[in-house]
Parts: sequence; structure tokens; C-alpha cells
Amino acid sequence: LVERDGMREWWVQVGLLAAYLHIPPPQLSPALHSWKTSGKFFTYKGLRIFYQDSVGVVGSPEIVVLLHGFPTSSYDWYKIWEGLTLRFHRVIALDFLGFGFSDKPRPHHYSIFEQASIVEALLRHLGLQNRRIKLLSHDYGDIVKQNRSGRLTIKSLCLSDGGIFPETHRPLLLQKLLKDGGVLSPILTRLMSFFVFSQGLTPIFGPYTQPSESELWDMWAGIRNNDGNLVIDSLLQYINQRKKFRRRWVGALASVTIPIHFIYGPLDPINPYPEFLELYRKTLPRSTVSILDDHISHYPQLEDPMGFLNTYMGFINSF
Repeated sequence: LVERDGMREWWVQVGLLAAYLHIPPPQLSPALHSWKTSGKFFTYKGLRIFYQDSVGVVGSPEIVVLLHGFPTSSYDWYKIWEGLTLRFHRVIALDFLGFGFSDKPRPHHYSIFEQASIVEALLRHLGLQNRRIKLLSHDYGDIVKQNRSGRLTIKSLCLSDGGIFPETHRPLLLQKLLKDGGVLSPILTRLMSFFVFSQGLTPIFGPYTQPSESELWDMWAGIRNNDGNLVIDSLLQYINQRKKFRRRWVGALASVTIPIHFIYGPLDPINPYPEFLELYRKTLPRSTVSILDDHISHYPQLEDPMGFLNTYMGFINSF
């Protein structure tokens, strides 16, 4: 019996050791590799930030900047990228610090304030700080957008499926466990595998618009790049920050005088219908809203790219 207990204890130790061993990240698919090689990097306070900058329509002065969500990257926009280049002179997107191909320092105090500063630094780097910018964001990017320092001239805001309000936001179980930190966080981040990731992500897509296996692997490869799985708990502090600064950030959004729009996938379990929409309309009565098809969920730009793009163009052409 003692021998059996000893064996069991040994296997537990081997299992824990295996969990802490470095499992190499998956290879980039040709499409994701192409996305990386066609992008560029700039340095913000010694940290490398990845971005895409495409020149589109000649003669148009308009610039759109895209802000991605958690836990993915600028690659979330690839299905609508070409469509945007047919309308705008410049289409720009970045991987926030800790995401995608950008650096993922640890330990590091990741904050929404810093991410907003990085967006401004990128536009300064590109010489666009005095140009009027259109912002299009999703999820985490919706909050970054609310936290600008005022040094950019924003011409219009379009948000999509983002947890703007802590009171209607329903984070996933894994997000709750990781954001609250504690001794479990470093173990959970190391135990996170493609299987755990895909099981967590697929429920926030609609039943008829599920990501393919290769799309999930692309998302996972972006997370695993630079050991990004090890900083997910630090990045998730944005949920606590949003609660803390709710009045300030929602107040700033409610006071904007520029055109503002929200594109909503109504099946989104993270920002559930109708509670989220009722609170949004009450808080931001000046904003217009587009509700996509009933079966579209939390990633509308991936689930219904044409519907999303057409809705955004409709908003842009309305003023």
C-alpha cells in the first residue's frame, strides 16, 4: 500500500513537471505567416509592437484604425481587411501588448491605460497624430477606445460586442479563475492547451458560424507566440480595471459628440441580449445600433464578415 501511494505521488509529480515543461508553440499556418511577414514592428518603451498598415484607395483622406479583442489579435480583422482597403486610404491594426506577435513581457502590469498610449504612439510613429481617425473596435478594444488621452482627433467610433458595462458582462469560467489570480494562475496558464482553449472559445461563436479547426489553430498560435499563454492572467486584469474605472470610462463614452455606432451579434453570451442592449441604449442614447442576424454571436467580424462590413459602411456613409 505504501509502495502504491509512493507511486501515485511520483506520477503526480511527473504530471506537474510535464505541465511546467515548455511545449513549443504550433507552427504558423501559411495564412498567419503571410499576415506576420506583411506587417511591421515599432518600439514602444523598449517593447516591440506588431502592426499592419495597408494603403488602400488613392485620393481618399480617410484612415481607419482597428482595435482587436481578448484573447486574440489583429488577425481577427483579416476577413474584412480587403473590403476596408476598397473604402479607406489607410487601414491600420495593431496587436496590443501581450497579444499576437507583439511582445509579452512578464512580470508586467498590463493596463488599458498603457494600451491606449500604445495606439497613440503607433499613430505618432506613422506621422498620423494630427489626422482625423475613424476607430473600429471589438471586445477588449472597445474599452481601450474609451481611454484615449485626448491627443488624437477621432472622427467616428464604431464598437462591437464589447463588455463596456461590468454589470452586464458575463466572463467565461476560465476568465474568472485567471483574473482573480492567486496561486492557481501560474498553474492554469501553463496547463492551458489547444483543447482547453478551443473548448472555451467555441461556445462564444454562433451554432452555424463555428470557427474551423484551422481558424482555432491560428488563434491559438497567436496566443502561444512569445509564450503568451503565460500572461493571460495578467491581461485579464482589464476586467477588474473596467469595474474600478466604470464611471470614468462610460462617462467619457456618453459625452462624445462625434458619430457613434454599435454592431451587435445578439447571440453573444458574454454581453447577453436584451440586458446589454437595453443598458447601452439607455446610457448612450445618441448612438445608433445595428443588430446582426439572430444566430451571430461574439465574433461578428469573423462569423458574418459581409454583414459586419456592410453594416460598418452603412454607418460611415451616414454622416
